[in-house]
Amino acid sequence: MEWIWKSLLLVIAGVVLLRVAGRKSISQMSVATTVVMISIGTTIVQPIANEHLGKAIGSASFFILSLLLLEYLQYRFNWVEELLSGKAKLVIENGQLRTDNLRTMRMTVDQLEVRLRQNGISHLSDVKNATIESNGHIGYELMPYAKPITMADIEKLMNNLNPTTQEQPQGDETLFDEVKQNGHRSAVDPKLQ
Repeated sequence: MEWIWKSLLLVIAGVVLLRVAGRKSISQMSVATTVVMISIGTTIVQPIANEHLGKAIGSASFFILSLLLLEYLQYRFNWVEELLSGKAKLVIENGQLRTDNLRTMRMTVDQLEVRLRQNGISHLSDVKNATIESNGHIGYELMPYAKPITMADIEKLMNNLNPTTQEQPQGDETLFDEVKQNGHRSAVDPKLQ
């Protein structure tokens, strides 16, 4: 009967520690986060068989603290983020497939097409730029003729019909330019890059 109380205590400790670690879905986890979560799972199961409850909670706490430290270092230093999480890879640039980047990611054109179809893209030629992000998701920019109409487009059309209204200025740089240039744009706060 004692093992039930130990199990309950481990579940509560695990929930509290994982709550401290923060919310992320599996697809958003970095390599470091995945290793820590697997380690915690393995560590929490051990004391039921080995009678070392305090060591298990201590080990799980150490894993969470190390995860928080790694996430802080990633937040603070771009090179640590790149080392631990990787960075986005450009797989389509100016409408052209980047097979070299697909090859380095061990991804086939068919696998890329699956991801594009899942995002509602039916023609590869409709994609201007596409990246595979560090979390495995795809980011894409459509060709001008394939983009859906936006409020900015409607406002521009209205401005053409009624030239007395002011048009909002927009920057020409896109999020994909950052990936192409292998760097970060200047942010409001440099610590938030």
